[in-house]
Amino acid sequence: MAYSILLAEDDPSIAELLQLALTASGYHCKIAGDGHIAKQLLGDGGYDLALLDIMLPGLDGYQLLDICKEKHVPVIFVTAKASVLDKVHGLRLGAEDYIAKPFELLEVLARVEVALRRRVQETEEMLLIGDVKVDCVGRKVYKANELITLTPKEYELLAFLLQNPNIAFSRESLLSQVWGFDFYGSTRTVDTHILNLRTKLGLSSYIQTVHKVGYRLELA
Repeated sequence: MAYSILLAEDDPSIAELLQLALTASGYHCKIAGDGHIAKQLLGDGGYDLALLDIMLPGLDGYQLLDICKEKHVPVIFVTAKASVLDKVHGLRLGAEDYIAKPFELLEVLARVEVALRRRVQETEEMLLIGDVKVDCVGRKVYKANELITLTPKEYELLAFLLQNPNIAFSRESLLSQVWGFDFYGSTRTVDTHILNLRTKLGLSSYIQTVHKVGYRLELA
């Protein structure tokens, strides 16, 4: 699998150098020469990592970082803002890493490799849908990076649907899968929990009602 990297850099010589190195290492790399183009490319989706200069025309790197966080795209700042305070500020805002210019290509490639490896590990432990992130290890759910409180069964129902997308389940099937075969409650229990998930997490467009059957979590 070739990872896709967005490179937001307004210096053509630096952008070309990084693109050549990343491509030679087996990555797909697309260059954005200013912040507005980078925002447009992020909107298209499909990026595994973003390398962002901070001092960009249009939107700056900090503004792009906010967009990347919404898209669950990790960020490495590659910038001439090299003071310790700048680095601390960037990392505290949520950047995965921070590389000061001038840089060594081998170091950039090593940090990219580490960031992507960490992303793979997190993806295995996280389930994502829109701006909702499910931490399967900590059993926590976030919407737009804000922790949302779910009941144990709301969490288990959401996790089950996310692990089985695009499949229509009857209410009876969901009861047996999530509540267990020894649960003697009404199928209305499922309806109530689905309503709660739609309301708390804004998932009405994802959790579809299947007429005369039950529910399906719709993912592209």
